[in-house]
Amino acid sequence: MLDHLIQAATVVDGTGAPAFAADVGIRDGRIAVIAEPGTVAEAARSREDAHGLVLAPGFIDPHTHYDAQLFWDPYATPSLNHGVTTVAGGNCGFTLAPLHPDRPEDADYTRRMMSRVEGMSLVALEQGAPWNWHGFGDYLDALEGRIAVNAGFMVGHCALRRHVMGPDAVGGQPTAAQLDAMLRLFHDAMDAGAWGLSTTQSSSHSDGDGRPVASRHARPEELLALSRAVAEHEGTQIEAIVAGCLDRFTDDEIDLLVEMSAAAGRPLNWNVLTIDSAVPERVPRQLLASERARRAGGRIVALTMPILTPMNMSLGTFCALNLIPGWGDVLGLPVPERIARLRDPDVRAALLRHAHGEEAGVFRRLTDFARYVIGDTYAAANEGLTGRVVRDIAAERGQDPFHCLTEICAADELRTVLWPMPTDNDPASWALRQQTWQHEDVLLGGSDAGAHLDRMCGAPYTTRFLGDCLRGRRLVGLEAAVRMLTDDPARLFGLRERGRIAEGHHADLVLFDPERIDAGAATLVHDLPGDSPRLDSRPIGVVSVRVNGVETIREDEVTGAVPGTVLRSGRDTRTVSTR
Repeated sequence: MLDHLIQAATVVDGTGAPAFAADVGIRDGRIAVIAEPGTVAEAARSREDAHGLVLAPGFIDPHTHYDAQLFWDPYATPSLNHGVTTVAGGNCGFTLAPLHPDRPEDADYTRRMMSRVEGMSLVALEQGAPWNWHGFGDYLDALEGRIAVNAGFMVGHCALRRHVMGPDAVGGQPTAAQLDAMLRLFHDAMDAGAWGLSTTQSSSHSDGDGRPVASRHARPEELLALSRAVAEHEGTQIEAIVAGCLDRFTDDEIDLLVEMSAAAGRPLNWNVLTIDSAVPERVPRQLLASERARRAGGRIVALTMPILTPMNMSLGTFCALNLIPGWGDVLGLPVPERIARLRDPDVRAALLRHAHGEEAGVFRRLTDFARYVIGDTYAAANEGLTGRVVRDIAAERGQDPFHCLTEICAADELRTVLWPMPTDNDPASWALRQQTWQHEDVLLGGSDAGAHLDRMCGAPYTTRFLGDCLRGRRLVGLEAAVRMLTDDPARLFGLRERGRIAEGHHADLVLFDPERIDAGAATLVHDLPGDSPRLDSRPIGVVSVRVNGVETIREDEVTGAVPGTVLRSGRDTRTVSTR
């Protein structure tokens, strides 16, 4: 007997093949039958009419930071609501394990680092996760049987270094004995099911003390030793971030990434390729790493987002503007002193010089302050400004836009919510995206879901992209779009029997209305432990989401079921050849 039968659905199977009408039956967590409508004779415990609806494989998000959130939110919201059934975590070199059993202070260090570098609520980290693990396998076991999504995790280089070197991990170099210990710890993690190595050398990544995170101090020989260790385990990967990921790689960075992938004999992915017609040379420069990797026997895959991610900023909290050279010194001051400095014309002039200079790199796209929209305000002086564009307010006040913006924020003691309007929303940029998505080493994803919770909301990229493909710009057909969200990431990670609707595959499925599929506007909600805020976006047109055959979402409501699996390398992934 079938557990459930979905009747008369329009099946888009993830392969890119044309859609077709079918009945799809589920038994014991897998797809048991795919047949012409009305021809399934086997009885079913439950069934539903899906006429007019699209049935697709569950979406796979290749870059998230749900490592902590899954403990207080096993549903990985809002990703699951938007049809994501499998998430890859442990990215950017940051994981919650391993933790040294004799140094309880390492957990505090890790929480403060994650709060700073990934924008997670420190209160939520402290109150929402048990922190009762030591080894990486202990961490995976703590999640097993209690999550609603499938989740696989890289092991973070920063945690490996901290475990072996203690506080010397920041600023120090491992001895030969310490490197051996790090490699043993790394092998233990992969034996337990870690997907491979994640690491960062990005200048934007600092710990809770404001110092460069541990992996930024690693020299190439350490990174290559870890990469060679990846090669010894089935179904593993590398994920790496370098400073040039934010804008353009240097030759040295390309050489390092190529050597790491070739040494491992495994794909290496990086996040995130930004596409802007105003900087046409960026895409070919970034994809040069992929070309060189293929010649060296490796593979380098760029993640890129198919939507413009809503971003929530303020001058009162750490945000992307802090990363512009010259800005961090001002925006890192105590609020009263920060306000005084921002009201100083000479300081504002200096900040603008930095903002519009070459050193701002990719963050220049955030420095057209006239285009900012004012979000939530708090002071009486700012009443009526919500939803208005700074350019218009500045014109009324006879101020330049940046002066106007800083005065609005100062009146709110820097709590004003700011929404920067993207500068890369022009037809030429979208045409360049369409072209770039066809590259064999470009993969859609990079949501950062689970991180930067009150600043950005990338999780809805799946539904927003599909809505755009069906009723908006229509840059990609439905079948290709579904493939890019399902089978493509499944093949990169070597996921076994996932990413397609096929008999025998795991029944990770999303059922949606093609006439309505989309994502709602991002709004600030307070639903984290400690009443901490985050941005949320509700799906439109998602009827049902199933993970391993069990319904987890029905009409945007979680069912309470937790059928997800902790996906472990080797058991749940196979090795993907780089040749």
